[in-house]
Amino acid sequence: MASILIVDDDAQLRKSFQRVLAAEGFATRTASSGEDGIKEVAAERPDLVVMDVRLPGMNGLEAFKAMREREPALPVIIMTAYGTTDTAIEATKMGAFDYVLKPFDVPAVLALIDKALSTAVREQRTPEAAGHPQPDVLLGRSQAMQDLCKAIGRAAPTDATILIQGESGTGKELIARTLHRHSLRAERPFQVINCVAIPETLLESELFGYEKGAFTGASNRRVGKIEQANRGTVFLDEIGDMPLGIQAKLLRLLQERQIERLGGHQTIAVDVRILAATNRDLEAAVAAGHFREDLYYRLKVVTLSLPPLRERSEDVPILARHFLERFAAELGVPNPGLTVAAERLLIEHDWPGNVRELANAVHKGLIFSRGGPLEAEDLAETLAHSGASDAPGAADAEEVMRRWVRARLKSADSDNLFESMADRFGALIVAEALAMTGGNRTRAAKLLGLSRPTLLARIDKYGLKVTTSVA
Repeated sequence: MASILIVDDDAQLRKSFQRVLAAEGFATRTASSGEDGIKEVAAERPDLVVMDVRLPGMNGLEAFKAMREREPALPVIIMTAYGTTDTAIEATKMGAFDYVLKPFDVPAVLALIDKALSTAVREQRTPEAAGHPQPDVLLGRSQAMQDLCKAIGRAAPTDATILIQGESGTGKELIARTLHRHSLRAERPFQVINCVAIPETLLESELFGYEKGAFTGASNRRVGKIEQANRGTVFLDEIGDMPLGIQAKLLRLLQERQIERLGGHQTIAVDVRILAATNRDLEAAVAAGHFREDLYYRLKVVTLSLPPLRERSEDVPILARHFLERFAAELGVPNPGLTVAAERLLIEHDWPGNVRELANAVHKGLIFSRGGPLEAEDLAETLAHSGASDAPGAADAEEVMRRWVRARLKSADSDNLFESMADRFGALIVAEALAMTGGNRTRAAKLLGLSRPTLLARIDKYGLKVTTSVA
């Protein structure tokens, strides 16, 4: 008879779960805290531990680590009522057998327990050192996102090349950053190359660098992004658009871990992990002769597929609230929240632009809201014009602005309207310039036609937080 230890601070859940497991023929013990769970494991090793993440005192992951230090082969299933994807990744990376969300389907959990007890437990993974918190994290309670996070947890600590597939706007760069953050290279450089944004004539030198005199204007040697990322990670976005000639050089890098600078003859050894992303059908591109077959198979050692937002509608409110909190902080205004009608509207939308479109809709809704929680009408105008473009046309934008001004003039907020508009739109303009330049203050200042000190003063005036874009 297999023995199962249940660790949860919810007394009712412990009793209910204990009855279910006893009816299935399992011997059960319980603990209400991580510390008590560790004592139970030390007193008599169970065959399986089912443990909550949020516990009084020591949390579930800390208790899990302590249990596995004592019993390296002990299988543990982590459960939680909170769908924090970083926790799912961390638990999987540490070697948890699986990660389930409450409330869970009892037959499914019983099947998972049977599988855990009958399957050979994989070797314990080494947990990463604690890093700095990141501004953008994966969010979602949907099964698709939980499965994706488990896959990230297994793949991140390896050096496997990973191909990330998904529609535009699903957040492929965020997946790449998450993989790097949870990898053994987390403290090393992370370089991003957008293969479609850089002209073909410049892409090769951007990736591999060049020697002095390699071409007209090459007055000095330049080290490329791949060499700069030595011992770190290189993320190649939109790799489906990479020219065939550069594909051959990338293949050599993957096969031999060597590069040559443009115009050079010296072979340079590099140690980088390659992550690549595309929204194209690479198999079709291979068949059409637009993508090298050998490179395709080198890239897809591990393939991660991001589901479009329309296939995980239960994640939409979670993401919307996250973006609302983030953009309210950037604009220096209170977080107004969402009405039930606004949330329903977001859930029912089909999101052709995926997560990027959702972020855009929430951002605009917040800017033009009339105060109080965001209403459905604050979002409807933006959603009605979304799809082909993230931004409404000039006439649409003017009409939105007119409605916002009329609402303010009719309200008690009409005092100092000019100052209010100047501050709000000034904050918006600066925030958008920073977003377009990835938070680079020098480039943002140039884009705005301001000196860098003037831009810094306005960032401070508006209380803006400079962050990395989500998608």
